[in-house]
Amino acid sequence: MKKPDHPFRILNRFDYLLWGCSVLVVLGSALLVPESDRLSAIASLIGVTALIYMAKGHPYGQLLTVVFSVFYGIISFAYRYYGEMLTYLGMTLPMALLSLWTWLRNPYGDSSTVTVRQKLSRGLLLRMLLLTAAATGVFGYLLALLHTANLPVSIVSVTTSFLAAFLTACRSPYYALAYAANDIVLIVLWVLAAGTDRACVPMIACFAMFLLNDGYAFFSWKRRAATQSAAACEAG
Repeated sequence: MKKPDHPFRILNRFDYLLWGCSVLVVLGSALLVPESDRLSAIASLIGVTALIYMAKGHPYGQLLTVVFSVFYGIISFAYRYYGEMLTYLGMTLPMALLSLWTWLRNPYGDSSTVTVRQKLSRGLLLRMLLLTAAATGVFGYLLALLHTANLPVSIVSVTTSFLAAFLTACRSPYYALAYAANDIVLIVLWVLAAGTDRACVPMIACFAMFLLNDGYAFFSWKRRAATQSAAACEAG
């Protein structure tokens, strides 16, 4: 059985630089806003760490996403963002577990990183669209029943979150673009909340760093896909 990778040796210098900048922004925003709570800061630190490992295509990212989902669900409940709570606890968390399973089943060679899916079939794309529409409809109905704050934005968050989670499970580089779209939606959502409660400001900083990390993840996965494709051609 292959010995698990050392968590700190997987990352390169740029990874550490990006992670360090993300941590500084998250902690700085928490210190600048006395009203902010420690739970939001802890969740943000877990989140940016998860995204670094996600960018590397490593299962550690999925494990940390599960932990982040629990923290974020609690925070969202406190601010009456029931859409975010339902999305992360009822969708992102189980999809992260599914992604963890698929990533572990599809390692690249002898490494612990995942094999990138080079292309999505038409059938898979059709299933993605149908399931996304179904998830949006079901969750949107539930959110309306719960009188969720900023309902339209919350519904868009559900759609982008499901797309991102589906593409992550499929091992597609485009998962990062879907998460980037979701980050933008969440920035808007927490900006709206910050209008009445300054304690939400650290969550804006959190998702701003998520956006930066997801952009890096997309280019990282595209580069990894090209490397794996070239290696497959040489082997064939």
